[in-house]
Amino acid sequence: MFVSRGSRGGAALAACAALLFTVAGCGTDDAEQAGKPSPVRLYGTDGNMGNSFGGEFKDQSGVLAGMKGTTPLTPLSESFKTRLRSVYPKLDDVVYAGETYDAVVISALAAQLAGASTPAQIAAQINGVTTMGTPCDVVSDCFRLARAGTDIEYRGVSLKRGGFTDAGEPSTATFATLHFDANNQINDGKTEFVGAGDETATTTKLPPAGRKQRSGARSTRPLKIGGLLPMSGDLALLYPPMAAGALLGIREVNAAGGVLGQPVQWIEGDDGTNAEVAKATVRKHIEAGVHVMIGAGASDISRAVLPEVVEAGVILFSPCNTDAGLSTIQDDGLFFRTAPSDLLQGRALADVILRDGSQKIAIVARKDSYGEGLQSNVRAELEKAGIGGDQLKLLSYEPPADASTPLEFSAGAAEIKAFRADAVLLIGFGESAQVIKALISAGVALRH
Repeated sequence: MFVSRGSRGGAALAACAALLFTVAGCGTDDAEQAGKPSPVRLYGTDGNMGNSFGGEFKDQSGVLAGMKGTTPLTPLSESFKTRLRSVYPKLDDVVYAGETYDAVVISALAAQLAGASTPAQIAAQINGVTTMGTPCDVVSDCFRLARAGTDIEYRGVSLKRGGFTDAGEPSTATFATLHFDANNQINDGKTEFVGAGDETATTTKLPPAGRKQRSGARSTRPLKIGGLLPMSGDLALLYPPMAAGALLGIREVNAAGGVLGQPVQWIEGDDGTNAEVAKATVRKHIEAGVHVMIGAGASDISRAVLPEVVEAGVILFSPCNTDAGLSTIQDDGLFFRTAPSDLLQGRALADVILRDGSQKIAIVARKDSYGEGLQSNVRAELEKAGIGGDQLKLLSYEPPADASTPLEFSAGAAEIKAFRADAVLLIGFGESAQVIKALISAGVALRH
């Protein structure tokens, strides 16, 4: 959970006491007394805290044991997980599955209330679907209300407390602290959840009145929703849960009667974790008459494609973009997200690191809006808690243009070793594995 500013010192001492069987004391362990640097604790973020990331270390059993990090994640019911696996049987992770499901369902409900599949009319309803109406959390119930023209307050899988803000994003969120085990997999038994955000930030603007659907009426234009998800590239490790969430959402909306009497059409598409790949997919979706695109996976990819999406008058609805700057980006009211801003995740990450009593912290980030933005947010939170500039080392890297090209981080690893860091936070995607491997090659001891 979050630790108040005034109680963090006590939290650090508690962390020291819990580690007495391996450490003599925070800041004075045996390694330091012998002139050696302390072993390094690894921390991660939503881009790398998943079982698929552990698969990057198939020949290095236990290398991630003890690594912990945060991700936007609501406790998911066993029923929802079972339904996800019914459409994606080999699913290992559930990160962003709920957010993707909700993005699909909210888009469909907005179209039903708008009485049209025109993107501008759908966009005008999206924020209102999440607030100030009749509460509902089951797709079939929500559509029964929407067909009657009843304003609804959707509370699905990831959206549990506050609705959307004026900017089209959650006013509140739930974060999970995840832990890797000795098998390089997430230990679900250690997962902790904490709420964040402010419900008073929920929009109070009323949407246009919902249109009642006449009995037997059918739209001549079915709602088309296109995927702009990372089927390939550095973020491909998160594709399975997002794909499962999208497919389940489409299936359950259609099982509830579809939108305006027509089944919703799902058109798959890859963002490639690459701006050029994503732009090509966007153009294909526009030509196919897609009304809502679910994506992109990475915040900087959404930034890259948004001008083209806005020019075409289409909605872009991301389940996993967390770049805080997207809250104020020029979007003509067509960009939405079910993932919370990194202003909230920065606070959560800083609390996790501080509870372990870390004193010299290196923050390694992708050189893009997501990586550098979250790096800045975490740094600000650590400095507010009393961590001085001389106790922080900020490093960034250019992610390889091709996911098959290994990231070269030997120079950065040497800097971290010379800095004598006792904590390293990795803000990145699948390529973060190369940072860890570079640290090991440089002789940096990892704390497990």
